[in-house]
Amino acid sequence: MTSLDNINLPDELYQQIVKLAKAEHNSIESQIVLLLQTALEIEQQQIESGRCTKILKLLEETQNIRRSNPADFKLRDSTEMIREDRDR
Repeated sequence: MTSLDNINLPDELYQQIVKLAKAEHNSIESQIVLLLQTALEIEQQQIESGRCTKILKLLEETQNIRRSNPADFKLRDSTEMIREDRDR
């Protein structure tokens, strides 16, 4: 396990951690680890949620894109061209 030494915490934050650790019958060190794990899980969930939102938005945008009609570009319908090839 990696050790983080010489981390400067504001006194108020440290006191809050001490109070929480006592209330949950944890050591200060284990309480800090628990808080960090919880914060990381929340951050990862938010990142994943953001990805899902972006994917859903992209899917919605692609569904709203109008299909290209060959006639809009003065091109022949491919169905007619395939029929001509088959009839040869």
